[in-house]
Amino acid sequence: MSQISALLGSLPAGDEFIRLHMSESAFGVSPAALAAARHALDGISLYPDPARRSLITDIATAYGVAEEQVAVANGSDELILLSSLAVGDLSRPGLVTAGTFPGYRACLERTRRGSISVPLDGTAIDVTACIDALPRAGIAFLCNPHNPAGGALRRDELDSLVCTAAGSGVPLIIDEAYMEFAPAGTPQVADYLAAGGPLLCLRTFSKAYGLAALRIGYAVGSAKLVSALRSAQECVPFSANRVALAAAAAALGDGDTIANVRTAGARRRDWFTAELTRRGLRYLPSVTNFVAVAVADSAIAERRLAQEHGILVRDAGRFGFPGFLRISLGEREELLRCLDALQETALTPSRGR
Repeated sequence: MSQISALLGSLPAGDEFIRLHMSESAFGVSPAALAAARHALDGISLYPDPARRSLITDIATAYGVAEEQVAVANGSDELILLSSLAVGDLSRPGLVTAGTFPGYRACLERTRRGSISVPLDGTAIDVTACIDALPRAGIAFLCNPHNPAGGALRRDELDSLVCTAAGSGVPLIIDEAYMEFAPAGTPQVADYLAAGGPLLCLRTFSKAYGLAALRIGYAVGSAKLVSALRSAQECVPFSANRVALAAAAAALGDGDTIANVRTAGARRRDWFTAELTRRGLRYLPSVTNFVAVAVADSAIAERRLAQEHGILVRDAGRFGFPGFLRISLGEREELLRCLDALQETALTPSRGR
């Protein structure tokens, strides 16, 4: 079994488990998206639009960009693969950071580009080291907000990264899968698109929009880079299915639901971190729908929570980020059961944050 398959499918997904391992949304799905998905089933015998035109138009309108600056795919995973296949100088390795989502490195290695890995600065992206390494790369992948730490780049840090990408011409791909959960004003790629640099942000409908089963992601950024993505995507023209496209378009248009999800997520995060503090458990500050909680041995903790308590969490050591469990912000009762189990089985380190 590959590293990615092991990461995503190492444990059963049945109802008998409490699912706190996949960063799935616990805050509801747009009723409009559900209705659109059901209606789209009436056309199940028909192929979807290979150009994804309707959803691309809606996303372009939402971002205030041209349609040529948007690509839609089967989750942001497909966009990472397409970027590795077609974006930037293919003769140079891609830049990634240590201790993050392993899909970037896996795609770069599988497409034979290879990768340069920049160590983290503790539990955060070492922006200075990334800036130094960027000109030697053919493409760069960064995660903001960071998975699995949960923090976000400061404005000055993203300014410097964007400036370096523009000066070197190296495409900077920033995975913003969790940006919808972050507070207003959190720096993001959309803030820099007007300058026309070699930038792409990757977004997904799997997290805040709650459409994980339908697999829809999108990229917004440089028209040149999007053109390269779309060209590579011609090999898999129907990867985004009809039901998913319809549901995503409806979800994007339902501003009330996503606003409610953002508010509910912030409240759940505040409550959970307060509970961690009350119990004397160490954790990393997060702007996402998960929190990285310190444990004595993250691999053992993941296994024992599943086997002894029926609770699925993510060992961040699978990301090269050992010593932490990434715990999704599920229902309060689920989270309390998880914390009780951690403490009952003596899986947490000494007190203090």
